[in-house]
Parts: sequence; C-alpha cells; structure tokens
Amino acid sequence: MREVMVINMAHTMITMQNYETEITKAEGLVLLDFYADWCGPCKMLAPELDEAGEERPDVKICKSNVDEASDLAAQFGVESIPTVVLFKNGEAVDGFIGYRGKDEVLALIDRHA
Repeated sequence: MREVMVINMAHTMITMQNYETEITKAEGLVLLDFYADWCGPCKMLAPELDEAGEERPDVKICKSNVDEASDLAAQFGVESIPTVVLFKNGEAVDGFIGYRGKDEVLALIDRHA
C-alpha cells in the first residue's frame, strides 16, 4: 500500500499556475517547501514547518510537490528535496536543503522578519 503524506490544509499548494499570485505578488514572508510524497526527509520536515507556522502566523507556509509541479522545481534548480525557499515581498531571500528542526526554521524566518 502506498504511503501518503498528510499536508496541513492551511498550506497553499503552489504550481506554475498560481505561483505569481501566491508568491511573487505576496507581501511579507512566504516559505515555499518543495517536497514529494515518497521523500522521507520531507515527511520529517512537514511537522516542523507546521509548528513554525503556528508560532509565526505572519508567515505564509506553502508547498509544491516536485512530481506534480516539476516545471516550478526546475525554475528554482531544485535537485534535492526537501528544498525550502523563503520569499520576502515576492523575492527569494534565503532557504535551505534537507531536514531542519523547527528552531532552525524559525531562525531562518527571524533573520528576515
């Protein structure tokens, strides 16, 4: 049986079709998580992002499935997942590749808040 990653419904799913509206035209901070359902480290990172989002409701948490939005992943040169990109007022300003704990995610956000 195929395992499915549960995604917090508060997250906005990003594709090429809504990228401009949801990311580049957004004001403030947006965290975009490039992930895949089959990725172990992605599954580990998901609750850390959820908790960080609960502590920082001013930051919009978004997700993009690299298998379903490969064109967007390619635009960002995503070669490893999870890859997280932080945007400030529509511009990519920071990010990381691989698993990080909630404290590291919050530190990333705090550097640009």
